[in-house]
Amino acid sequence: MSSAGTLTERLRGNAVGLTTMLVLGVGLLALFFGVPNFWLIFALGFAVVVPIVAMLYGEENEQEAQRSYRNRDREESRVSRDQRTHGSETDDGPLETLRRRYARGELTDAQFERKLEALLETETLEDAEDRRQEHEFVREHES
Repeated sequence: MSSAGTLTERLRGNAVGLTTMLVLGVGLLALFFGVPNFWLIFALGFAVVVPIVAMLYGEENEQEAQRSYRNRDREESRVSRDQRTHGSETDDGPLETLRRRYARGELTDAQFERKLEALLETETLEDAEDRRQEHEFVREHES
């Protein structure tokens, strides 16, 4: 019974696409067999039948898509709210993280200096220049 239920759900969910394919298939068969005024199948099918099916069954898909978009928006806003609450250390570079830890008192002077030296030894000039440009860009757009 569940397979029939899922088949029915799938048919209802794809009703517009199936109707479109049916109109196209019948119209092409009529053309192939030489039915006079075969073009009426296309005209009535795409101008009347497909829109009616879309009105009857297309709303479910549209409402489901809107629910999906709303859920995704809620999740994104929750994540951004969590990032604001917990700070944005993950977005900052290692130097900014090190500075924040030192400012909060998590590191002693000696630990800070040792970590800073290690960080500066591993950082290339290109990385430092990129980070400087990013900070300037952010400052310009914050103003």
